[in-house]
This record gives sequence, structure tokens and C-alpha cells, in this order.
Amino acid sequence: MLSSCKKCSGEPWRVGFILPTTPLRKGLGQEDWLGVRAPGCPRLGWERVGQDLLPSAFWRFPARPEPLGFFSTILPWALLTSFFLSYVPWNYHEPEPGVYNFNGSRDLIAFLNEASIANLLVILRPGPYICAEWEMGGLPAWLLQKPEIHLRTSDPDFLAAVDSWFKVLLPKLYPWLYHNGGNIISIQVENEYGSYKACDFTYMRHLAGLFRALLGDRILLFTTDGPEGLKCGSLQGLYTTVDFGPADNMTKIFALLRKYEPHGPLVNSEYYTGWLDYWGQNHSMRSISAVTKGLENMLKLGASVNMYMFHGGTNFGYWNGADDKGRFLPITTSYDYDAPISEAGDPTPKLFALRNVISEFQEIPLGPLPPPSPKMMFGPLTLHLDGDLLTFLDFLCPHGPIRSILPMTFEAVKQVFQGVLERNMRHQLFLMGNIGATLDILLENMGRLSFGSNSSDFKGLLEPPVLGQTVLTQWLMFPLKVDKLVKTWFPLELPRSSHPQVPSGPTFYSTTFPILGEGGDTFLFLPGWTKGQVWINGFNLGRYWTRQGPQQTLYVPRPLLFFGGALNKITLLELENVPPEPKIQFLDKPILNSTLHKTYIYSLSADTQNPSEPMELSGH
Repeated sequence: MLSSCKKCSGEPWRVGFILPTTPLRKGLGQEDWLGVRAPGCPRLGWERVGQDLLPSAFWRFPARPEPLGFFSTILPWALLTSFFLSYVPWNYHEPEPGVYNFNGSRDLIAFLNEASIANLLVILRPGPYICAEWEMGGLPAWLLQKPEIHLRTSDPDFLAAVDSWFKVLLPKLYPWLYHNGGNIISIQVENEYGSYKACDFTYMRHLAGLFRALLGDRILLFTTDGPEGLKCGSLQGLYTTVDFGPADNMTKIFALLRKYEPHGPLVNSEYYTGWLDYWGQNHSMRSISAVTKGLENMLKLGASVNMYMFHGGTNFGYWNGADDKGRFLPITTSYDYDAPISEAGDPTPKLFALRNVISEFQEIPLGPLPPPSPKMMFGPLTLHLDGDLLTFLDFLCPHGPIRSILPMTFEAVKQVFQGVLERNMRHQLFLMGNIGATLDILLENMGRLSFGSNSSDFKGLLEPPVLGQTVLTQWLMFPLKVDKLVKTWFPLELPRSSHPQVPSGPTFYSTTFPILGEGGDTFLFLPGWTKGQVWINGFNLGRYWTRQGPQQTLYVPRPLLFFGGALNKITLLELENVPPEPKIQFLDKPILNSTLHKTYIYSLSADTQNPSEPMELSGH
């Protein structure tokens, strides 16, 4: 969003997998998934990004004719699995109040059907809050159009929106419940609610009653929390599970879980194989030995385990979330997660090590692993200046500005994502200018808080700027439709000036290029560029922040590209500084770790914390 003041003188699913040692039978009751079974019969699970974030070869892009590729090739080899877990992000399916989208990559029913064809059972996690390092934890930002709303509580305004959403979503799921002949065997209520400040049992009871009213009494409902969240996150009548990583004290945590769930199997519903990345921190990595040892210990105990993540993914577009750990920490575009299967769908040494552990407890599939997807590299390519952002203001905001005495937030002007003031430890920014000059402020949503304290994370100018002792008033606010403009450009070429001026401020660059042959996946490298957004053939790949790191490349799935000599178009909106030679390259390997900052290491148990690895909590 662009705010302008004339008186300076005075804007899918995350999926997991669980493996039973014996087949689930039709007609069993709601305790079957988590029911008591003989010791030594652990169940294994895996989690990966889902619907809109699945690698293109598997689901997302209609240009690819094999949506079952992920289900029918690598999973049977790697997992022996017949279950997967999936989030359903509310804000992905209801972008505006009462406007629902279940088409294309958002087609939840088609996704469930494809899983059914592959003989996969489903454990669903519909929220309403999901975390998942997803924008606002899956809650729609339009909720904040009511500034006084209390999210994830029994606030009538919040419950009304939740009820409206679930009365659309849950009836769609009802025919897919296992006892109705479908493949959904269990559903999670909320997500890590005990890590939220409210601890509102009225809200949790309302959700449980709503799920029962719309889904019936035969489906198993459960909760998941970190060990410190069990007190406020568990609820009588819902099966209680816990989540933790390999550095945490398994014995202590499972003993605590038994206080809340005295019967049935012990379940680690999120066993962390890696960790997320923040801009400005190192690429998170978790050692193979730690992950395999933790898994082995749980399987020896006979516990059920879901690995989060099993398959890395990508926060395309503006869908990344953020954390608040004393300062604002936006999450990177890459969600590779140091997972056993990489962001691009390739097996890693961690996958083979985990299979070796699993083979000690049950037979594993024989035969060769499907090969990694083909990768390609080409370039460098020179980008050409299209013009600065203000040049396109009439196209970006065709209906003109919104006038207000004081600046308004993104939510107030119904601008969810697009809008650079960096939010960090500083609360003041000092500027100099001439009397009578116009002050233009470009505001960017770097991701709304997605865990713990994600309460009403408004975006925009939350307080009016002050000139000396004078509050600046009479603002013009321009909600910017950047994606719409880029899609309008594609596949058209805009005329360029024969004498382009030196760029100043946020600037658009683009070029076109052919790809000969069949090609493959690739990784966009932007050496020397600073920070911005990038589109390939009109598709928003996400944010780059080369100077901040750690991520230096953006994953480009093959189905986004045109082959056989057809022209592809790449568009950049560079927000800060353009390199002397505005070039880009496409690499056959990612660069995900290029920063000097310290990594945040996840641990839930204080007694296992290493002094050199500061405990920093997040959630999923």
C-alpha cells in the first residue's frame, strides 16, 4: 500500500503421513487410529506442505498431467504409508467474507479424491487456526476489519466468522469421513492452542461442539500442543497428543502427556526433522544423528510419530508467516526445512537414515528410489528497466486513492498483502526533506504473526508520522494491485523508453527468454539485487531478500515455464537497490544458507537446552 501526504510542511495445505502396522478395518470405532494396540506396534507419520505448495509435479499446476505423482511414486518407496496429515488454511479458501474458493489448487475435494485413488487415509487439520508458518496462522486478515476483535477466543464476532466458515467447510468433508466410506479417519480441533495467551475453554468447547454437530459422534477428534501448552490446549472429550523435537526430553514429555491422556497410545503429532528459516538468520539444519536417534527411541517405546516436515516446500506469493521473539522475524520464501525430502522433492541423506531406523521395526519397500526431478541451469540474463512504481500508479490503483485525515491500516482499506518500512527494534525513522515536498511511504506486509502471540497483527502505518511536533494529516492511500498489474503485462510487452532514467526507489524490471528442449526444475539466483518480489509468467514466486539472507535462490517448478522456444517472462519489483549490472541466473542447485547471523534452535525442554543453542519457540 502506498500512503501519500501532501502536507509535509506543517496481500494448500501442509500434509503429513502416518503408518499403521496393521490395516485399518471398516466398521471400527472412533478409537481406531489412536486406539490401544500391542506394544511394539508404532505408527509413523510424515508431514509436508500441501495443496497450494505441493511441488508442481505432484499437484499444484494444471499444466502437469500427473497429479498422483507424489502419492504413487516416492511415498510408497519411502514410507510404506497409508495415511497423510493435511492442514486446511481458512484464509486460502475464504479470501473475502462469504466468498469461498475451492477451485484449482484450492480444490480440497479433488485432493482427497486423488489421495483415495492412491489408497491413502487422511488425518485433517482444519483449524480454524493452523500456524504452519502460514500468513496469520491461516486466519483471514479481513477479521481485523473489526479492530476490537479478539482472535481465537469466545468473542462473538470471532465465533460468528468461525461458525460461518465451518458450516461451509465441514459439510464438504462429511461424506469423506471413514465411517461414511471416505478416507478421513480423524480431525484435529484448533492447533497448539495452549501456546496462545487466551486459554479460553469456552472457545475450545464451542469448537468441539461445532465439529460434533456438523460431523457427528463417530469421527475421532484430537488436539495437539507442545508440553507447556497441554494445560490450556487439551479438552475433555478430545484425544490429547503432544509435539516435540529430537533435542527434547522424550521421557519427561510423554510422562506429562499421560496426565492429560492416561489411556491409549502416546502420540508425538509433530516430530521436528528440521526447522524453519527467518530472514537474517542461518538456514536451520538438524543433524541426521539427532533426528534418527529420537525416532528410534520413540519407536522402541511403541509411540506413534508424525514427522514434521517430511517433505520441504515453498511459501509462494505472500503466504509466509512471521514470529515475534522480542523483534519481528518474517519467515523466508523457502520452506525446505532441512526435511528428508527437499523443497524440490529430492531425497536427502536424512531420508535414507530414517528408512534404516524404520527397517529395524518393520519391513521396508524394496526396489530403487524414483530419481530426483530433472534440474536445469542457464543464463545469465540481463533485465531491463520498465519504470519506477510511481510511473504505474494509475494501473496499480485504478480506482484512485482513499482519502483520510489520518493514515489507515491495510485491513481498514481491505488490502490484505501488497503494499518499505522495515519493522525491527527501532520505532522511529528520521527523514529529511524540503518544505512543501510530498512524502510517499511504501508499506509492505512481510507476513502476519503465525504463532503464539498472533493477536491482531495489523499492517500499515499504525500511528501517524510526526513532523517536529505536528501530526501529519490529509493522507491519500493507494491500495496497490501489484499481482494484477504483472498478470496484465504478461504476456504483453510494454514499450520502454529509449533513454531510461537512473532508477530511484521501488522499480520494475523484466525480460523475456526462451527455453529449448524439455528442461526441468530450476532455482532463480539474483546476485547483487537487494529485496523485492519476483514473478515468472505471471506467477508470484515470492519474496527475495538477497542482502539479508539466508535464502539466495527461489525454487522454480518446471510447470511454471514454457519450453520448445516459447517466450517466458520474468518480472522483478526491486524495492531498494539495483545492482550495477541487472542480471539474474538460473541454477540447478539451491543456495539456502548465506548469512552471518546465528541460527535459532528449537527446543521445548529447558533441561535439554545447549548454552550455544538459544531456545526459540515457534509452532506448526
